[in-house]
Amino acid sequence: MFKSGPNYSKLKTNLRLSINRLKLLEKKKTELAQKSRKEIADYISAGKEDRARIRVEHIVREDYLVEAMEILEMYCDLLLARFGLIQSQKELDPGLEEPISSILWSTRRLQADVPELKSVCEQFILKYGKEFVDTCHTNSLNIVNEKVIHKLSVHAPPKVLVERYMIEIAKSYNVPFEPDPTIMQQDEIFAAENMLIDFGKGGGGGGGGGMPTGTDAAYPPQVINY
Repeated sequence: MFKSGPNYSKLKTNLRLSINRLKLLEKKKTELAQKSRKEIADYISAGKEDRARIRVEHIVREDYLVEAMEILEMYCDLLLARFGLIQSQKELDPGLEEPISSILWSTRRLQADVPELKSVCEQFILKYGKEFVDTCHTNSLNIVNEKVIHKLSVHAPPKVLVERYMIEIAKSYNVPFEPDPTIMQQDEIFAAENMLIDFGKGGGGGGGGGMPTGTDAAYPPQVINY
């Protein structure tokens, strides 16, 4: 049976549309998160710290989502820049394995917000075959960007991270706040372990191409007041 090839024009168009959609979502979610920070500061000021922590968990997940979207936006842009490789080579170029695999893995998780990704996925099925796309959906080849997987996970954020968000928000809005000492003790242990690991390496940090493996999760992004 004759197998039709991908529609490269449609693929390119939907990659561009995905970038535009991702940019809009990142901006919208960032603005909403900033408004939520003021609400959290009000909860802290009113002594409703447990309620504030619940709201912080939501903000952390939204921040994670925005960070994942920024990576995927960069990958879509990269595919457009190297579109000639996609068109000219029958097999997947090794330099495009991670970007394409990460986009395909994320499609099922983001297609409700970014429907254009589904069209991108359909064209990659026609290009590289359903079996390859299925391996990307399950990440059975372990080539999906680890940071994207972490940021799009459905697990509750670490308590240490939630507490750090609380500290940063309270500081930004000049609201008195005493973090939970038990939780912050875990943060100190984490920092001490990292120091030991650094000493063990013995030299300056090597190649800069690797993805962060946890230390970025311990610090919230800077709070901007409007």
